[in-house]
Amino acid sequence: MKTVKLHVDGKAHQVTVDDPEMPLLYALRDELELDNPRFGCGLAQCGACTVHVDGRATRSCVTPLSAVGGMKVTTIAGLGSPGKPHPLQTAFIEEQASQCGYCLNGWMMTAAALVRDNPKATLQEIKDGLSGVKCRCGSHMSFIRAVARVTGAA
Repeated sequence: MKTVKLHVDGKAHQVTVDDPEMPLLYALRDELELDNPRFGCGLAQCGACTVHVDGRATRSCVTPLSAVGGMKVTTIAGLGSPGKPHPLQTAFIEEQASQCGYCLNGWMMTAAALVRDNPKATLQEIKDGLSGVKCRCGSHMSFIRAVARVTGAA
């Protein structure tokens, strides 16, 4: 058994696991009982599991828990609050940018890192930056419009 300290959405946690190489995603969902991120492909190809680790968009399904000990992990719940939503959360609502919502976590967390790093991203930069995130419902364009609303590329 190994105990790993995590800081998730501003709160300190200790997770005790048999295998410290287990994916961060499993610790977040199974040990801390968080609803997001989501399991998608398990291969870091769809983005549903994306979180920020020390500010970097990270696919938690392939990131070992042991690699993030002591680091700051932010999930979609840590981006904003109902009283003070992140600008992307507001834009996604205004664009009604989701159908089933399963992939929303990946789009939002990837977009948040993109907007933080490039707040004036052009439409092409947004498309390029979000190209690795998948949506089976076909909501891609509404997600892109929401991000463009925030960067001024709309």
